[in-house]
Order: sequence, then C-alpha cells, then structure tokens
Amino acid sequence: MPLPLLGRLPAPGDGLWARRLLALGAAAAVAVPVAAGLFRVPPRDDFDLSCFVWLLLGARWLTQRWWPRRDGRLVWRSRVAGRRSVEPGLVAQRSLAGWADLVTETIATAAIAVGLIGTLPEESWWGVPLRPLLAVGAAAWIGRTVHEEVRFTGRLALTASGIRHGRQTYAWTNIDRVNPKRQDGRVDGVRLRQIVRQSLEPEPVVGGRDTAVPEERLVAAIEHFRTRSEMLAVGLPVTAPEPAGG
Repeated sequence: MPLPLLGRLPAPGDGLWARRLLALGAAAAVAVPVAAGLFRVPPRDDFDLSCFVWLLLGARWLTQRWWPRRDGRLVWRSRVAGRRSVEPGLVAQRSLAGWADLVTETIATAAIAVGLIGTLPEESWWGVPLRPLLAVGAAAWIGRTVHEEVRFTGRLALTASGIRHGRQTYAWTNIDRVNPKRQDGRVDGVRLRQIVRQSLEPEPVVGGRDTAVPEERLVAAIEHFRTRSEMLAVGLPVTAPEPAGG
C-alpha cells in the first residue's frame, strides 16, 4: 500500500548514499560540539557580546553587497550529484563572495544564539527549557549548512537529467528559454523560463553572485545543452561552450 505522506524515497541504487552518509557525518561532527558549547554559555552578566554581534551583522550586510569578479568555468566531473542519481556532468563551484556569505552567516548564527542564551535566567521556569531549545536549534541550523555543502557537488551542476542549483532541480524538458536576471541595474543569476509552472510560483533563477561562473557563460551552456542534454550522459569529458564574442 503506498504511503503518499512519505513522498518519494531515494532509490537504493542511485549512487548517492555514500554522499548522504558523509554529509550526515560531517553535519553531526560540527553540530554536536556547537550544541555542547552553547549548553555551557554563562549568563550575560558574566560577559557582553552585543558589540561582537553587531560587528558580525555589519560584516554580513557588507559581504552581501560585495561583488568580486567572477570568471570561473563549468568543469567536467565524471561523478556529480544530479537530479536523481550520480551521473557525469558540468559543475560550477561556489564563488568567493558565496563563501564569504556562508562563513559570516554561520558565525553570526552562532553569535546570536550565544547572545540570546546568555540573556535567559538559569533558574527561571521558562528560561530552563528555552536554553537547550535555542542551543539545539542553532546547532541544527549550522549542521544543516555543513550538510548542504558536503551533500552536493558544486553550487550548480548540469547533467543529462537536468539542472541542479543547490538542492533545487529542474528538468531540461520543462525549460523553454533562458535569459539573465536583472535587478537594480545588475545581472544576478539566470532566469529559467519554464513551459509548465505553478501560477503563483516565481520563475526559478540559477547561478548568481554565489556561483563562480558568470551569467553569460551559464546562459551559453544552458542554451547549448537544453536541446542536446544527451551529450552529458556519454561519460566522456564535455567542454561547455563559451558565449559569443567571449
């Protein structure tokens, strides 16, 4: 009898189980000591992190507005975490700005958790259960971030089955055309015009500031393989096309 509430379970032979287990192990290796440290946070009377937290939030704000030059290329890999299995494909790594965002966000999450936990009284009836909840919640969030980075190959991947950006996936057969996404006079990502999509959902965007490959190269590659994705399944190294004039 089918169990629709469980959703689609991963296939045993999809080749991703080693990666899943490695990602879970890495997440646990980070989350457990973070949680243990947060459990030991003393009351705020003993220390003051407000200045440090504000500095981190300011650094987070600045890194989000930092746009270093991106000149990366799609790199061939024989084993890529694709839409449903391990398969050959082209991979775009995370950009320098993307790594800066990830690091500052992780440190800011830990610092905010320390600040909040430190304000809770140790003897209060409401403070006692909230302290471990905040500690576990912050540690789980940081562990999830580590899991995402280890679980998937690169920030973006093009395989025969489709496009994967982070954990979001898109089938080639549902992509009508692509074009750079412009916002506030700046190009930030590649918009996928879908043939069929949910009416209330925005059109998906892949790439962008956190991806090392610039938009013009992504557009050229996606347009090239959109109608010939079988080229990515041959198992032999494939070179992504360069944009016209590039």
